[in-house]
Amino acid sequence: MSNSKKAMRVARGMSQSLCIVLLLLTCGVLSAQNQEHRVRNIVLVHGAWADGSGWKGVYDILVKDGYNVSIVQEPETSFKDDVTATKRILALQDGPCILVAHSYGGAVITEAGTDPSVAGLVYVAAHMPDAGENEADDGRRFPSDLSKSGAIKKTADGFTYLDPAQFHEYFAADLSAEQAAFMARSQVPNLADNFKAVITTAAWRSKPSWMLVATKDRTINPELQRWYATRANATRSKSQAPATPSTSPGRRRLQL
Repeated sequence: MSNSKKAMRVARGMSQSLCIVLLLLTCGVLSAQNQEHRVRNIVLVHGAWADGSGWKGVYDILVKDGYNVSIVQEPETSFKDDVTATKRILALQDGPCILVAHSYGGAVITEAGTDPSVAGLVYVAAHMPDAGENEADDGRRFPSDLSKSGAIKKTADGFTYLDPAQFHEYFAADLSAEQAAFMARSQVPNLADNFKAVITTAAWRSKPSWMLVATKDRTINPELQRWYATRANATRSKSQAPATPSTSPGRRRLQL
């Protein structure tokens, strides 16, 4: 069975946010199955208000297919801390790797991805700032539904979090209500200043990059994702990933 057919079969039983990464990795970034020296290491970086457990489904499938997968647990206490946490995991790799990120994690891998071990970067509905930019300013180019909703709250000590009552609607619409409720109550608060962290060197300027656009994304405007991809000349291809069952009007429909 071809990698693409295998990925689509598995995707039917996965959250949409997971199947897009699987499809990208198996059909695109890691498609060099006939090459003698293909990349075997994958490092996954989560976004704001989440943690590494969100990659569990992707991890299980990729490990089963023989890849060496590592997951970064960013503390979200500062942008510098998150970049350092990513580089710490990169230092443990035994060869070149593909660095994958979702959402806020895109800014993190843009900064950390200059590491010599990184062979390419994958942005999954993620921010992709250039040197001298930050994701907060970039987000104003194409405001998202979340940014206009009032669902982003702040603690007394300057950390942001999403209103649990609105978490499912704006952040995890492709998941069940039960899963979204658990994620809302276990979310990792992200320091507000992290969104304003300025990129010093953009890794995608010197390394191959891929952008997967979630066309129904309410956290990062799909138009901003497309703008990022166009500017970076990121590799694109259309994905015919089947949609997972969902009654939520905010379900993500995915395409590159």
